[in-house]
Amino acid sequence: MSRYIIDKKLLEQNINYIKEKAKVPLIGVVKGNGYGFGINEFTQILKDNGIKTFAVTEVDDIPPLRQILDEEDILVMRSTCVESEAQMIAENGCIATIGSLCAAEVMNSVSEKCNVKTKCCLKIDTGMGRYGFMPSQTEDAIKCYGFEHLDFIGAYTHFSSAFKNTKLTKAQLEIFKDTMSQIKKTGIDTGILHAANSPALLNVEGVCLDSVRIGSAFTGRVITVGKTKLNKIGSLEAEVIETKTVPAGYSIGYNGLYKTKRETKIAIVPIGHYDGFGLTKEKEIYDFHSILSTVKRYIKKTRLYVRINGRMYPVMGEIGLSHTAVDITGSDVKAGDTATVEISPLMVNPKIPRIYK
Repeated sequence: MSRYIIDKKLLEQNINYIKEKAKVPLIGVVKGNGYGFGINEFTQILKDNGIKTFAVTEVDDIPPLRQILDEEDILVMRSTCVESEAQMIAENGCIATIGSLCAAEVMNSVSEKCNVKTKCCLKIDTGMGRYGFMPSQTEDAIKCYGFEHLDFIGAYTHFSSAFKNTKLTKAQLEIFKDTMSQIKKTGIDTGILHAANSPALLNVEGVCLDSVRIGSAFTGRVITVGKTKLNKIGSLEAEVIETKTVPAGYSIGYNGLYKTKRETKIAIVPIGHYDGFGLTKEKEIYDFHSILSTVKRYIKKTRLYVRINGRMYPVMGEIGLSHTAVDITGSDVKAGDTATVEISPLMVNPKIPRIYK
């Protein structure tokens, strides 16, 4: 059976490095099944390493997190006008994101029914184009502070291009700071302010405010301009379950697109598309260089590889749903040997066990 292996020691090294880099409290972002690391295990390790505030985007993540987090805050980074979602946030004592008057009205109404005062963070849209008040809507944002059952403890924004565009990122930060200054002039205490995410922390100087939101940097899989001391963590592994030798001209995999050029020894590894192998995360940006790189990979027909006993072996033919054929000609690889593939945790099927070592 396949499993995703995570080195706990390397993860803790990443956490400590990020703490030193940020110099302000961290908000541990554990959305997307803990960035593919398993939300429960990942959250527990972050908690054990001193992180006291966590963030998710899906309300379905709240109940399992509350089993781990007693007194720690959970920020739901989703401004919602859906009453059932607002109720989940209010009933579980989470921090709501308020990015519109509608969201404020719904959260206030639900909080009143639940007889609670819900902690909230104001969201300002400085260019991401999703949740949040635009700077031109500052008057509406100010109205939110008047709702009786909402307790605003902070405000934040989100950078759209911190992995690439330093100038735009700094411009977004100035827009956010200016918007919050306008709100403060009315006598409102805006609370804890945060804007930087993982790419911003690692690529742009001077963007850390009262806190930073970190997710991908913990895994070591984050887009950075220069090198960092982060460890790239996580690999998918399984045992070789069969070996065989086939003659030259033998078809391998679906559609018969691959034919052996010589007598070939094959290892069958029970890892495939179902596990996430062979799938690729689409690029978040496209420019001339990224497109050129994609074309070059296509022309060269870049192959995938599997590591077995410390050596890299090429994949043969089409990857199947649950199996991959590997060319192990000239090796002593045998059934039972451990095969490992490099893969982003975000691409790994959530049902695959996460094993911390």
